[in-house]
Amino acid sequence: MNFKNLENMHLQLHQQIDLFIRSLGSYGEGVGSYEGLTFFIEGALPKETVRVQITELKKNYGRGKLLKVLHSSPDRLQPRCPIFNQCGGCQVMHLSYPKQLEMKQQIVRNALERIGHLKNVEVDPCVSSPYELGYRNKIQLPVILKPNGVTVGLYARNSHTVIPVDHCLIHCGQGETVYQAITQLLKQAPIAPYDEKTGQGILRHLLIKSALKTSESLVILVTSPEKSPALQTLADEIMQACPQVKGVVQNINRKRDNVILGAEWQTLAGKPYIQEIICNRYFHISPSAFFQVNPAQAEAIYQHVLSLANLDKTKTFLDAFCGVGTMTLIAAEHAKECIGIECVPQAIEDAVANAQLNQISNVTFYCDQAESKIQSLKALDVVFLNPPRKGCEESLLDRLKTVKPETILYMSCDPATLARDLKILVKHGYRIEQVTPFDMFPQTAHVECVVKLTFHA
Repeated sequence: MNFKNLENMHLQLHQQIDLFIRSLGSYGEGVGSYEGLTFFIEGALPKETVRVQITELKKNYGRGKLLKVLHSSPDRLQPRCPIFNQCGGCQVMHLSYPKQLEMKQQIVRNALERIGHLKNVEVDPCVSSPYELGYRNKIQLPVILKPNGVTVGLYARNSHTVIPVDHCLIHCGQGETVYQAITQLLKQAPIAPYDEKTGQGILRHLLIKSALKTSESLVILVTSPEKSPALQTLADEIMQACPQVKGVVQNINRKRDNVILGAEWQTLAGKPYIQEIICNRYFHISPSAFFQVNPAQAEAIYQHVLSLANLDKTKTFLDAFCGVGTMTLIAAEHAKECIGIECVPQAIEDAVANAQLNQISNVTFYCDQAESKIQSLKALDVVFLNPPRKGCEESLLDRLKTVKPETILYMSCDPATLARDLKILVKHGYRIEQVTPFDMFPQTAHVECVVKLTFHA
């Protein structure tokens, strides 16, 4: 019999309780306990006493809505964004920036201990972003029809409701200039926004990508398959109104789900890519290719990875999730050979073009799944892993056990899957040498992390 559950049987949905918040969870929510049951409270901060209304009760935890801060944290700030409490884009804008960095260091530490069961691993202080606001080079916004006309916005927190957005504080200034011009054009354009409920309408999402060092932007209009001559007119008007926009691309999404991008692309105006400069190299970025959203911090991370790699002209470097080849090409100058693997065809096309653009010849790119291609690779000295949020397939980690590169550098945007994978690599004979969190996403609960591991037989 679970006496803990019996203790909490008197708790009810909608009941009001007072909580002391002891820490922040991995999604930026306040964490506290009431009569032995852990509660997660959005908007609450450590060292605060809050009054909440219970909104969810589970066997091992509960959630509550913040009603009132009874005792405020000295680190609480008035959020600079007027829609912070509605929009789901930022989670911790109400927390002072130094405390955001401390929180992210603790999130990584907690994941290593609780998920990876990795004890006594030192976690460096979180490296601050060069910019706390205006750092994002990309924004994607749903387009809907409201009674007062076409509305562009962002999704509300934990919801599919669209909150109108006039100005996004974490989006770069260049992209915001483009956004302001496009929203005015959209209000005048005879293009019906897409209705998720009926499947009718044309324009589903607006995406803007910006290259900050070259002052180039790319606009992507995500649409239903329905034909509309007005789309071409809108593309031409965007190019005329925004000199920094080098191309307008249509993405056709035929599915009635909440996945943003479809598989079909068509260039409506200009060119279907932009160029950015990272670590003195040029990168050709296509509409669907992944590129780090905080380029200033990305430069710092790539330089850090390079310093940990200890490359020389006798070593082979593998970039197992290479995207458009950013780290592959940055490392190439220092290594004998660099290999990049990426499963997105357009990204590999960009990577090959980027090698030519930078006149780098000691690189080879493969369009394949990393866990498949690595099975045929041998004699790898340094392996760089930068997987998506789901982390690495175990077959890839098992192959590293066989190949035994002397150094593994693991860059992750999800501390939970990072900890899971590090636990496996440690079992395979690797030792964690350094763990450094980087704040790639200020004002949010997300944290990037770079880990160096070395093989010890």
